[in-house]
Amino acid sequence: MTIIIKAIIIILFIFILYALGSALFFLVKGDDSERMVKALTWRIGLSLLLFLILMISFAMGWITPNNI
Repeated sequence: MTIIIKAIIIILFIFILYALGSALFFLVKGDDSERMVKALTWRIGLSLLLFLILMISFAMGWITPNNI
């Protein structure tokens, strides 16, 4: 189960970085601010989803913090 959760977390993190990069591209391009806002909205939504998945996974015991 932990492998699946870790894979989901990594995939969501990659999508968050992609949305952030596309928002930066639209900002630099300067043509379409509506697409930049949509990309940033996606990033916020994905970040919230990632946070919820992390909290639920920790509460259910699927992931545990490192003992360093």
